Amino acid sequence: MTVGEVAEKLGLEVLTEGGSLAREITGGYASDLLSDVLAHGRAGDVWVTLQTHHNIIAVASMKDLAAVLLVNGRQPEAEALAAASREGVPVLSSPLPAFALIGELCRLGIRGAA
Repeated sequence: MTVGEVAEKLGLEVLTEGGSLAREITGGYASDLLSDVLAHGRAGDVWVTLQTHHNIIAVASMKDLAAVLLVNGRQPEAEALAAASREGVPVLSSPLPAFALIGELCRLGIRGAA
C-alpha cells in the first residue's frame, strides 16, 4: 500500500508538497523518542509520532522512512515543513490519537517489526 492510499483511506491531511505519495509502505513504527526511531525504524516505515519540530525530518530522511504521520491533529513547525519539502519527506496529520491511528494502520495491513 502506498502513502497516498493510506492517506485516502484514513482521511489523513497531507501537509507537505515534497515527497512521494506513491511510495510503498513496508511497515510502521511508533515512538516519540528520536533516538529510538534512529535505532529501530526501518526504511519504508511510516513513523507515527506527536513530535512536530524539524528534527523529525532529519531522522525520517536518515532512516529513509516512507512518511511521518502526526497524531492528535498536530501541525508541524514551519521549519519542519520547509525541511520536509527540501528532503522529500511526506508529512501527514490525523485527528486520531496514536493508539487509534496505529490500530487503523494495522487494519490496513501495515505492521511493525516482529
